[in-house]
Amino acid sequence: MMKRTAPAQTELPGRPDRRLWHVVVPLKPLARAKSRLGPAAGEPGRGRLALAFALDTVGAALDCPAVGSVTVVTDDAEAAGQLAAAGARVVPDAPRAGLNAALAHGEQRVRAAEPGAAVAALNADLPALRPAELARVLAAAGGGRAFLADAPGVGTTLLAAAPGVALAPAFGVASRARHLASGAREIGLRGVDSVRQDVDTGADLRVALALGVGRHTAAALARLAAYGGEVRDRDGEGAARCPQHAPGARTACDGVCG
Repeated sequence: MMKRTAPAQTELPGRPDRRLWHVVVPLKPLARAKSRLGPAAGEPGRGRLALAFALDTVGAALDCPAVGSVTVVTDDAEAAGQLAAAGARVVPDAPRAGLNAALAHGEQRVRAAEPGAAVAALNADLPALRPAELARVLAAAGGGRAFLADAPGVGTTLLAAAPGVALAPAFGVASRARHLASGAREIGLRGVDSVRQDVDTGADLRVALALGVGRHTAAALARLAAYGGEVRDRDGEGAARCPQHAPGARTACDGVCG
C-alpha cells in the first residue's frame, strides 16, 4: 500500500483563511481494546476489529482536506506499524496513564513540532467516518475549544482546540457534560453522523454498517464471517455479518464469505 503523506503547511493551499488541523488519535494496545465487543466478536476478533476501526478512522482523516496530519498515540507494535504505513505519525503512549493523558501527550508532541498548530482529538473507533463530514465539523470548530457529541449525546467523538488554546481533554463516560462544564462549545451540526458514530457494542456496529464502513472494517468482518463468526448484540440478535450481507457497507466481501 502506498504511504500517504500530509502536507507540511498549516493552511489549506490557496485558502489562507482556512487552517489545517492536526488530528490526534489515541489507541489502546489491541489486547485491551474494545473490551465491550469481546462477548460479541470473541477473541481475537475484538482486537482485529479495533485495528480495522482505527485504520478506517485514520485513513478517512488523512483524506480530509481540512487535516494536515494525523498523530496516533499507541504502544501497540502491530497497530503502530500498520498505521504508520497508512500515513500517520505514531508516538508511544509515554504517560501510560489513560486516555486523556495520552491525548495530552499527543498534543504536546504535535505542538512541539508545530507551535501554532490547531489540534483536534478524534476517537479511533469511527469506521464509517467520511472525510467531507469531518471537514464540516472542523470548519465549525472555530476558535477556542469545541467538541462534537457522540450519537447518543452522552460522550464525545471529537474535541478541537484552536492555535494557542490547550486541548484539555476530558474523554470517558459522560464526557459531553464534562466538556461543557470545562467551557468547551458544543458543535451542533446535523448531517455528520459518520463523525458521531463510534463503535463500542454490536448494536453500534450495526448502525455504522448502515452508514457504510470503510474497507478495513469490511474486510475484518468478512474474515470473521469466513470463520463462522458474527458480531452479535447482547440480547443475541445478529448485529453485523459479512459486509456482502450488510446493506450500506462501502466494500463487499469479495467472495470471502461463502
